[in-house]
Amino acid sequence: MSEHRRRTMIPIVPVRPTAAPTHDVDPTQVDRGKIKSKAAGLTAIAVTAQRGMEQMGARRSFATLRRINQADGFDCMGCAWPDPHPEERSFAEFCENGAKAVAEEATLRRVDPSFFAEHPVAELSGWTDYLLGQQGRITHPMVLREGGTHYEPISWDDAYALIAERLRGLASPDEAVFYTSGRASNEAAFAYQLFARAFGTNNLPDCSNMCHESTSVALAEVIGIGKGSVSLDDIHEAELILIAGQNPGTNHPRMLTALEIAKRAGAKIVAVNPLPETGLRGFDNPQKVRGIVGVGTELADEFLPIRLGGDLALFQAIGSLLVARHDAGEDVFDTDFIERHTEGFDAWAAHVRELDWDLVDEATSLDRAQIERVAELFARSRKTVLCWAMGVTQHRHAVATIKEMANVALVQGNIGKPGAGLCPVRGHSNVQGDRTMGIWEKLPPHFGDALEAEFGIEAPRERGLDVVNSIRAMRDGEAKVLVGLGGNFAAATPDTEVTHDALRSVDLVVNISTKLNRSHVVVGHTSLILPTLGRTERDEQRSGLQGVTVEDSMSSVHLSHGRLEPAGPQLRSEVSIISGIAAATLAGRGAAGEIEWTAMADDYSVIRRHIERVVPGCEAYDEKVHRPGGFVLPHPPRDSRTFETPSKKAVLTVSPLQMVSAPEGHLVLQSLRSHDQFNTTIYGHDDRYRGISGGREIVMVHPDDLADLGFSDGDHVDVVAPWPDGTQRVVRDFRVVSYPTVRGCVAAYYPEVNPLVALESTAVGSNCPVSKAVTVRLVPAGQAPPHSASDDLQAGDDSEKRSEVKPHHLS
Repeated sequence: MSEHRRRTMIPIVPVRPTAAPTHDVDPTQVDRGKIKSKAAGLTAIAVTAQRGMEQMGARRSFATLRRINQADGFDCMGCAWPDPHPEERSFAEFCENGAKAVAEEATLRRVDPSFFAEHPVAELSGWTDYLLGQQGRITHPMVLREGGTHYEPISWDDAYALIAERLRGLASPDEAVFYTSGRASNEAAFAYQLFARAFGTNNLPDCSNMCHESTSVALAEVIGIGKGSVSLDDIHEAELILIAGQNPGTNHPRMLTALEIAKRAGAKIVAVNPLPETGLRGFDNPQKVRGIVGVGTELADEFLPIRLGGDLALFQAIGSLLVARHDAGEDVFDTDFIERHTEGFDAWAAHVRELDWDLVDEATSLDRAQIERVAELFARSRKTVLCWAMGVTQHRHAVATIKEMANVALVQGNIGKPGAGLCPVRGHSNVQGDRTMGIWEKLPPHFGDALEAEFGIEAPRERGLDVVNSIRAMRDGEAKVLVGLGGNFAAATPDTEVTHDALRSVDLVVNISTKLNRSHVVVGHTSLILPTLGRTERDEQRSGLQGVTVEDSMSSVHLSHGRLEPAGPQLRSEVSIISGIAAATLAGRGAAGEIEWTAMADDYSVIRRHIERVVPGCEAYDEKVHRPGGFVLPHPPRDSRTFETPSKKAVLTVSPLQMVSAPEGHLVLQSLRSHDQFNTTIYGHDDRYRGISGGREIVMVHPDDLADLGFSDGDHVDVVAPWPDGTQRVVRDFRVVSYPTVRGCVAAYYPEVNPLVALESTAVGSNCPVSKAVTVRLVPAGQAPPHSASDDLQAGDDSEKRSEVKPHHLS
């Protein structure tokens, strides 16, 4: 047996689950410890066991955790990192944060009608995201009627009738918005987009719009498909792996196992990030004895502490150095691949030959010698994988940056061969599958044609609303109903106060949810909560037990089977809820009303057979997903080096060098996750790897920047984001934490700093919110002017435009 398959089991300690917390930590008492040098290890095992026991108890923890990511089990609802081949999976095929996600869903805590009767919405709106989420699983459909103070129970039939009445009463289908989280299954996503389009709209925003939309746009333009081109085996076989704008130790911990395998096979690893992330420094694999005893694996051979937004300049610099070697006669390019499979090489090479190195220095803050060392690694490698996440995608020039990364891969022929490729790492378990199933505001013509042929409906062809444009439409009174299939729209979105005001203005908000979150307490005129089954739970319909399918970051599709007893008898599956709403809404509406919604809810194979005939690459879908480990969707660049672009070739592009800068006295802020959260779900207050615990209203600042600004570690500040339109946004009473990030760059947790991200600040080409480059200034706590337009970035009038948010503290 290979070394990486010798595993150890996670111990299970027999303790009872604890009650839901009734108060939060004191946000003024932030503890500081040392930044950890290695991720995971024995501590990860202990935390996994502790969180499981707190939420589930011993027997339930053991029964549930052993089924995560198994071929006959359920898919983790955390990140979208792929699973090994079925025969290579361990007994414990999960990570610490995946176990936390499962514990939160499989919790024994319950939010029932008595909870809502006891707590008015006005009270709940003052609770932190942590406290809301820790109360447990919602057990009954609930309604908050216009003018009401408390959510009240409602029957499923009455809920469906209420939604149908509001939807049918709209002046246009485009006054409805259908939002989707990446947690939804492929079957639910397909049914959901079918309902929206049968209703008559392409308003299908999803969480992709806020994370990897820049990836989808860039890759579709240059290689013809908006997905990554690698498999897990390619990671294992690579000679060089570069990881930019990503923190796998917290956000994709199982990736560390793949990096360890590659490293031990001889790969070089380069980490590119504005602040050091423990998971890229070293890894104590908790599934191996040496990891448990602290003899782990050093991962990154080079760490490039890059200035925020400097990745475009970095990859142009690498390209320039490679072109110089090529011009000198070195064999650094795959000239045959370039000639046969690409276009645009000459223009790109001419562009990077004229690179302004002074601008590169300013944009990246990197030493040129270090860039040259990394370029040398590229020159020597014949199998390179480029990985990235939201540290790259959430910038104004994100699309251009990803195209530049693709340029470097293409000129070396690192697409369509083993051990090489482009690897965007998705942050939610089925966000890629949702897009494959048609959750997209831009309906592809071939997909619309297939829907019409399959169901006899007239699919709308106009472009719908993405997340940012949905918020604008609600704000401006152009959208009046919001239906959310999972997720936490109120907390995940930018420009918090603008978004919350928009949500409060709509006639109806519907949340299909497992647990309480911010979106349930930022209410429309009428609000509904429809409780749904989780991935861990048994889904039994009229035809018997059902399984659902998901797609990971590497285009692998597989079945997921829950086995736990549902959290309550009133819970319904996502597919059942969507089908119930659709049947009530579309009844009597021609072909749309004749769609077999009841049959799809009774047997998910009916949906999968529709998928076979509508979704490209899904032929024999229902048969293939029942194979152990499922199947891999086709990917022409990876499979055959063919590119579905207008020229039928991969496109090398030329992008002007852009950078992020800030005026004197200002800093550039990025939002990020703590180690104790997944997206907007807050598990606790321990950011263990960064050595920070006890609170979330913090801002990490380089010690030299603190000294220059006259602050000290521990001071409390207001964080002010002035925008060129004369507005300013403020979050108040944040604690300063001295931290070794790049000078001029600061970091803070989201969703706490989402209020600083202006709705109008989006990536060119993708409309993805720019959450990784917000110009801010720090002022002593309580001294941020509450009523003044900023004149820091441009001269403006004296209008008092602002958005101000105070942290949610529970007394």
